[in-house]
Formats: sequence, C-alpha cells, structure tokens
Amino acid sequence: MTALHHDILVAGGGIAGLTAAAAFGAAGFSVLCVDPAPPVTEREAEGADLRTTAFLQPARALLERAGLWTRLEAHAMPLQTMRIMDISGEMERDRTRREFDSADISDAPFGWNLPNWLLRREMAARLEEMPGVSFRPGVAAKTLFTRRGEARVRLSDGDEARVRLVLAADGRNSPMRRQAGIAARTLRFGQKALAFAVTHPVPHGNVSTEIHLKGGPFTLVPLPDHEGRPSSAVVWMEDGREALRLRDLPVEALEATMTARSGGLLGPLTLASQVTLWPIISQVADRFAGERVALVAEAAHVVPPIGAQGLNMSLADLAALLELAEARPEGLGDAEMLAAYDRKRALDVRMRVAGVSMLNGVSMLGGPPFAALRARGIGALHDIAPVRRGLMRLGLGAGNVPGA
Repeated sequence: MTALHHDILVAGGGIAGLTAAAAFGAAGFSVLCVDPAPPVTEREAEGADLRTTAFLQPARALLERAGLWTRLEAHAMPLQTMRIMDISGEMERDRTRREFDSADISDAPFGWNLPNWLLRREMAARLEEMPGVSFRPGVAAKTLFTRRGEARVRLSDGDEARVRLVLAADGRNSPMRRQAGIAARTLRFGQKALAFAVTHPVPHGNVSTEIHLKGGPFTLVPLPDHEGRPSSAVVWMEDGREALRLRDLPVEALEATMTARSGGLLGPLTLASQVTLWPIISQVADRFAGERVALVAEAAHVVPPIGAQGLNMSLADLAALLELAEARPEGLGDAEMLAAYDRKRALDVRMRVAGVSMLNGVSMLGGPPFAALRARGIGALHDIAPVRRGLMRLGLGAGNVPGA
C-alpha cells in the first residue's frame, strides 16, 4: 500500500468532478481525482453520455479560472433564446409559444451548450497538463475514515489517499455520502428521459426549445452542424413505460414519433446518435458536509433536466467551496469551512430543487384543465416584463448577472 498525500481528493470523474479537480488545481491546491470508470470520450463509443450540458452565464467565470474555457469555447454552441411551448391544444390557436431573449438582460447569451462526451474529453486533457493534479480513471474511492485533522480514503487499487478535504462528486448514489453518514431524501416521478442527437432541415437559430405535453417536456438544444446539417440534442421526458417503448421502436417509427412530438418545429427529425435512457428523480442530501467531506453535484442534489439547472447548481457548489478555500487556505476542510459551505448552499439548493420538481410535476399532467393551466402560466411568465426579467435572472442562477 502506498500513502498518497494531497490537499484534496475528488471522488468522481464526471463533469462536476473533473471541473472541481481543474478549478482547485488552478488555485494552487494539490488534487487527486479518481473515478471507477475511465471517461468515454468518443460520440459513438459504447457507454458514451449523449446528453448535453448548457453552461449558463455564471458558470463561464469558473471555467475560465479552471483553464477549461479555452478548450471548450470552440466547441460551444451559444444559447441566445429560450423558447417555451405548450402544444396540448388540438387547434393551433389553443397552443402557447413564448420566447425569452437573453438580450433583455445581458449582452451575452444565456449560456453555451456542449455534448457531455466532448466535455469529458477536453476536461481530462486539461487535467493531464496540470502538474498539481493527478487523475486516475479506473480507480474507485472505496472506504472513508475521517478525524479532525485529515481524511483517509482507501482506493480500489490498494493505495490510501490522505487529504484535508474529500469532495464527494460520486453521483446520486454516492458511496462517500453514505460513508459520511449523510442521508438523502428522494422523490421519484415514474419518468425516464431519452437522450440523443438529431439533425433537421430548419436551422435552430441558437434557440433552445422546451415543448410541454403530457408526460413531460421535450427539449431541443442547439448543437453544431452534424455532417453538414443543422443539429440539436434532444432530452425527451416520458412516463417510464412509454419511454421504454419509444426506445425500442424501429428508427423510422421513432423518427416519425419524435417529429410529431416536436410539433414539426424544425421539420422532420433524423436520428443522429445512439439513444440512451436516464431515470428522473429529485433528491437532496440532509446536509451538504460532514467531517472533512463536502458533497457536490449529484451527491448533494438531483433535479429533473428542466431549465439547465442541474450542472449549474453543481458549479455553484464548486464556486462556493473555492471561495471559502481561497479565503482561508489554512482551514481547508475544517469544521468552520464546511459549516460555512453548508449554510451558503442549503437554501438556494432546496428552493431550486423544489421549484424544478413542482414544474416537472405540472408538466407531467394531462387533460384539458392542466393543459390550460400550463398555457396560462407560460403566458404570464413571459408577458409581464418584470416577471420575465426576474425569471431569466433566476434561471441564470444569479441576481447579479452583468447588464441585468
């Protein structure tokens, strides 16, 4: 057994974990990042994560500090406009369509969209060039032992990491969270999300579109052109059984069904990737820190994929931790720092999880009364200017958006 001494162990090599390793490494902390599975960094490879991530405006500053934005910018698709539609009405006049333009509150787009497999490729490459960061894919954090001065984590290869702070970024079923004795409350919706990429004849115009109907939203998020055609990422939320049925359709039948579900907005949709399936839940940890352990990302909170809130909440976790660590580096991982982190994140996280969960619950409901309710709600959110601007600032995760 080899004892590995670092300031921080990041347990989890997903997008949040890789971002954490880069951000704390760039700030001068020594970091060890481990993950049981090597990152899948090719679009067509087995196990590739075909979801996309929309980095909202406040996230860019953290990515720049971590040295990641220079790698990502060339691949990022700007999201200038967010469109919300409800197509429950049988007649066109009964349908609702509203657009939220980022120009109303800022000179910059709402955010930038990138495929998850590409993010992992570029982020892993960034860690390779950082002298203070060690990334060990294929190695898991197995057991956790903490005391006032340090944490000791036994790794799956037999080594032991001795660190001042463990960042648990190891997912919604986080082993580190369980070993820290922190429980989580989970709400299951009976939904699953299909994630895949499509091409279409009508350009998306950098508009992200969320289309509501019984079962959950169908979201089209802009991607760079694929094989010379406009392309978008799709996240399609449905009742679990229906999602399984859709996944198993022949390609031609799936394409016809997805085109109909999109309301024909971008013309006929053509499948341009594998189809992956993800369970939809909401989950919040009872607290976000324990002795020498901080929970971030899905180890701390999970929300349905609505409004690009998930990863941007995770990056807000990292920004809060980084601010506390840089303000008092000698106290990295101590009780004072972790209590402050829990206070900084608890209210915001719980409010956002509750809000997104409520919106998802309403989105699932069918029947004319609920369709009318959704339509009126969408209209009210857009048509009252102060409400529209406030909603967009809230969606960006900040009350201090530049230019707001």
